[in-house]
Amino acid sequence: MSEFKTSSASESDPGVFSLSQIMHVMRVEFSRAQRYGYPLTCLLIGVDRLGQLRDLYGYDSKEAIVDEIIALLRQETRTCDFLGRMMNDRLLAVVPHTGAEGARVLAERLLAGVRGLHFESDGRQIPITIAIGAAHNAEGKTLFFDDIVSAAEGALTEAIAGGGDRFLMRDPGAAVR
Repeated sequence: MSEFKTSSASESDPGVFSLSQIMHVMRVEFSRAQRYGYPLTCLLIGVDRLGQLRDLYGYDSKEAIVDEIIALLRQETRTCDFLGRMMNDRLLAVVPHTGAEGARVLAERLLAGVRGLHFESDGRQIPITIAIGAAHNAEGKTLFFDDIVSAAEGALTEAIAGGGDRFLMRDPGAAVR
């Protein structure tokens, strides 16, 4: 069995919303953004090869990786931003008052931050990267919050298919059924 270590393991409760809670927060924030005319961004974050890492190093290693990424997200986001855990160990960040350019800047900080995390197993460094898919309510033209989530999911899927360790943004208008 491998011993899995991080450079600065997060010992505290990461304090992220559950799937149902973050979806509720997303609905509320989307309604506010529509009403008051401000931008809202949804970032969907997935750890590249997380299933393989779990298979190689165990469940505890997977949780240590996710906890460390949550700690980085908490460090790099504002207190008014919201973070939740989705299915398949994906994370959803709801970022009010943030448009496309702000999302790009945040995503670049997150990508660089994760590359700077150090994970180790049996004395070997384990490189960890993430993929980020994003969408925002472009100028209040998006009618449904589900369209933002769908667009972010599509962008994340494309980022993962492209090899991960990247950020892609999709227009929610393209995700409309």
